[in-house]
Amino acid sequence: MGASGLAALLAAAAVIDYRHHDGANQLGDLSPSHVPYADYTGYAPLNPAITVATPTLRSMIPVPGRWQPVSYVNPDTGTMVTPNLVAPFWGNVRPFALTSSSQFRPAPPAAWNSFFARLQIAEVIWISAHLTDKQKCIAEYWADGPTSETPAGHWNLFAQFVARRDGMTLDQEVKMYFALNGALLDASIATWEAKRHYDYWRPISAIRYIMSGKTITAWGGPGLDAVSMPGEQWRPFQKDSFPTPPFSEYTSGHSAFSAAAAEVLKRFTHSDRFGTGVTIAAHSLQAEPTSPASPVTLKWQTFSQAANEAGISRRYGGIHFIQGDVVGRLLGRKVGAQAYKLAEEFWKGGGWHHAPISDG
Repeated sequence: MGASGLAALLAAAAVIDYRHHDGANQLGDLSPSHVPYADYTGYAPLNPAITVATPTLRSMIPVPGRWQPVSYVNPDTGTMVTPNLVAPFWGNVRPFALTSSSQFRPAPPAAWNSFFARLQIAEVIWISAHLTDKQKCIAEYWADGPTSETPAGHWNLFAQFVARRDGMTLDQEVKMYFALNGALLDASIATWEAKRHYDYWRPISAIRYIMSGKTITAWGGPGLDAVSMPGEQWRPFQKDSFPTPPFSEYTSGHSAFSAAAAEVLKRFTHSDRFGTGVTIAAHSLQAEPTSPASPVTLKWQTFSQAANEAGISRRYGGIHFIQGDVVGRLLGRKVGAQAYKLAEEFWKGGGWHHAPISDG
């Protein structure tokens, strides 16, 4: 092995050792259970779990405005599961380029009983009642839930397309993925820091609480489209086996991941041009197997267009409010710009001095 190969191995070993002790609890040595990636911060939800199938009474949300677990049936085992908030410690992870995990923490979300919060709730209900086949496809295509490549992996697949499109050399690809995944890591840390800090409720809890005792019109389930229902029975456009992600709403991870990735790819390629798409087959959606009625093609001329669609997809799916989406996009752009700047310094030989810290 040559000197350059040995240097590469030593560098890789140093990075792996560094990341074994970065606050992610990869080895399980930070938690009493010694389970890898287990929570070591003692987080506990303030509200008891609810289910999609059972109407939610106001008494079942004793602390309005705060996150609430949602139970569902595991399709593999047939048993009811109630996931706790995923990775409440993730804001403690040592970032790539952020000076702290709270560097870009946004202002608070709308107070749960404010006029603006009610406007946001009304928008989610209106969207639910007027979903088109294209919007349903957008909601499901970008969902990237369990057993998928996740939002971060999704943008790495996009980067593969860009590398082939542009005929990149290995050196160029290494630089692109280095900057991209540094930004995606920081987007996850900044987003989860905000999620843990604000602990904000999801639309399923907010709508069922605020609209309890009122009749609303919204998507009623597979094949039902818009129907009248009690507010306490509202449900998001999601499959029953994963009705809503097990972590708090504010801010949107999809919006931040996608905006950060789009910012990096735009800067690296010196253009916002993307130029690809995907076709969703007829009758292929998991949340509603009868949809779409005919094939639907999603196209993205620019990285920004794709990122914005990823953000709004969570509103189509009943997962996020407009504030969580828009603020998440702004957060992601800031993270992406800062991560790209540091990555560029590294491959030019001047980034070694940077020493980001976490708030943990």
